[in-house]
Amino acid sequence: MTAKQIRNISYAHKIKRHIHKYGWLHLMILPGILYYLLFKYLPMYGIVIAFSDYRATDGFWGIIHSEFVGFKNFSLFFESIYFRRLVGNTIWISFVKMLFGFPAPIILALLMNEIKNAYFKRTIQTITYLPHFLSWIVLAALLKTMFSTDNGPIYSVILKLTGIEIPSVIMQNSTFVPFLVLSDIYKGVGWGTIIYLAAISGVDEGLYDAALIDGANRFQRIMHITVPSIMEIISIQLILRVGGLMNENFDQIFNLYSPGVYDVADVLETFVYRAGIQDSKYSFASAVGLFQSLTGLILVFATNKIANKLGSNGLW
Repeated sequence: MTAKQIRNISYAHKIKRHIHKYGWLHLMILPGILYYLLFKYLPMYGIVIAFSDYRATDGFWGIIHSEFVGFKNFSLFFESIYFRRLVGNTIWISFVKMLFGFPAPIILALLMNEIKNAYFKRTIQTITYLPHFLSWIVLAALLKTMFSTDNGPIYSVILKLTGIEIPSVIMQNSTFVPFLVLSDIYKGVGWGTIIYLAAISGVDEGLYDAALIDGANRFQRIMHITVPSIMEIISIQLILRVGGLMNENFDQIFNLYSPGVYDVADVLETFVYRAGIQDSKYSFASAVGLFQSLTGLILVFATNKIANKLGSNGLW
């Protein structure tokens, strides 16, 4: 028996002992693994239609046997009149959301950590976290009703107080993107706050006591102890956020936008839906979706590399 075979046997025994010792933990993560295998990795075989001329009438086997056209679908997208608008809108909306939405849960978590009244703290946390459980279908319907110019409560109050008829914020190009940003913060700030509060809870209380003895005020303790202590979590969240720069929230935009605001609201994901589901251009839509996914993957690697270069721990 060679040394390599001996090492392989030893490694196999270690894996066997590890599984035997932590069997229940492996069993707990099994549903998550199956989910990603069935709904994330297995459907990847359909990527091949981005390089072919697939038709719905070709059926399942047409995915493999349809005519190969190479990068024709990608060229059609890059040369189309929609390319610059879609990429520009996707990057701009994602950037504005990240600019205002990323710091929001951090700031809220820092403020909530300073609240000493436990009952008041739990109440605020519950109020901010509740919108996370609402789907965008429900929340979009509520927002459309609230801001409707047809007897909407907010519109009616402004009209009675000022006598000024304001246009719908959802139907105007100038106000639609800010409305997206604010509604996204409203829905997601509570979930992000819980993540940062959990990280803050692990900060050594002795650091605060030492800083207090040295005369540091509350703001100085936050900036020099709390924030640096959770910087690793902030870095990981930022990498994930930048990685999703090209994957804008489809549910939010799809349920709020209309043809009147396509110039500022139409993004890659909504275009893929219209091209693939409504127009049945499956190969073309797959090419656009693949371009979007590859760009997001590159952004993840680039951001992780930059984070490591700056001395912060990245994803790997």
